[in-house]
Amino acid sequence: MSMNEIHPMDKLIRADRMPHIWCSGCGLGTNFICYLTAMEKSGLDLNKCVIVSGIGCTGRIPGYTNIDSFHTTHGRAIPFALGLKLANPELTVTVFSGDGDLFAIGGNHFIHAARRNVDINIICVNNFNYGMTGGQFGPTTPLDAKTTTSPYGNYEHPFNLVDLAAASGAVYVARWTSIHVRRLSKSIEEALLKKGFTFIEIISPCPTNYGRRNKLGDGLDEMKYYREHSIIKHGINPKEADLSFNGEIVVGKFVDIDKPTFLDNQPDMSQMSVNNKK
Repeated sequence: MSMNEIHPMDKLIRADRMPHIWCSGCGLGTNFICYLTAMEKSGLDLNKCVIVSGIGCTGRIPGYTNIDSFHTTHGRAIPFALGLKLANPELTVTVFSGDGDLFAIGGNHFIHAARRNVDINIICVNNFNYGMTGGQFGPTTPLDAKTTTSPYGNYEHPFNLVDLAAASGAVYVARWTSIHVRRLSKSIEEALLKKGFTFIEIISPCPTNYGRRNKLGDGLDEMKYYREHSIIKHGINPKEADLSFNGEIVVGKFVDIDKPTFLDNQPDMSQMSVNNKK
């Protein structure tokens, strides 16, 4: 490519913020491009698209995306997104954040936004630890996995994120890994065009912290593991998609239903005002 040529994703990337801060072998670069590809193919008006994140490695993605973006406080990405959507229902609002941000400090916001079926899209990069702050264990760390705060192996039961999302009321629930680039891009596109609360989990390498401490090799080794141990099971009960340390990774689209959104259920205030005057 010559210096005069433009990269296909240049219009969606803030080139002035490059190079990015992610570690070598991290899956976030791949996940980022999958999101941009989905945005490009969706046909959505980019002037009406917003991306929001909390704190963490994944939280840097909005800063590199050339659409309106919000890098918010830890665990508060969903309330920010909800406020944006309610203030301007024409917006397509996506939260792109990590497992710790969304399901530890932000967990309560997640379940209630899903319960209300707010029309926002949640993309969660799950690398099984707090990668940015030193590799501590979090709400998705598998049993027996080693982290800086579980050097002898984690003994807390982790969340099954797709089951949690479905049980909370999400209308679209899927899980992929960073190696499923085409399927992941397609899934994100479907979620962007879906009305209601959507959730996509991305299993992604963190070779610097989680991978190193669990002797999983580098990022490429983790990708090879995903290829060899992932099994696609569309439409199964998400309860059957639990993850274990170094076990099978069940991926696919588990939920795709329709139901009224939070705004659909709002009463017509103008009509209520008329009725109150009678």
